Amino acid sequence: MTVMSIARFERFFRAAAGLDVDKNDLKRYSDFVDAKLYDLLTVAQATAKANGRDIIRTCDLPITKGLQESIHRFQKIDQEVELKPILEQLATHPALDRTPDEETEATYPDIIGGLSLALAQNFKILHPDLKNPQTQHWDEARAVFDLLL
Repeated sequence: MTVMSIARFERFFRAAAGLDVDKNDLKRYSDFVDAKLYDLLTVAQATAKANGRDIIRTCDLPITKGLQESIHRFQKIDQEVELKPILEQLATHPALDRTPDEETEATYPDIIGGLSLALAQNFKILHPDLKNPQTQHWDEARAVFDLLL
């Protein structure tokens, strides 16, 4: 990730939850994003299969009300931070039995943004005074998301 990208990443977490993250957190963040997008696509793939389709559509993604609200809040924050172009680079997925259509793939940056916003806010819910997440905090947040997604 470029220095400019790291600065946007840091600015996003500050705007989202008043957190100070650094380039060392990027690997944890990238792993989180990859895993959660994969989890969402795994469920979407099963939904598409159950509906007799060979493609995954946006409506197959298990987007909860809370995640939808986080996506909308991300879109407002992103107007200032401009993280979406970076998220487009992170929005890759492994080979699946069902292929997502273009419309679905186009939603990935916003979904990742919503997950990112929820992640940042999750840190603050679990540890209201937290300023700089450490490995333990990332592990706790990941456990919560694994439980719910």
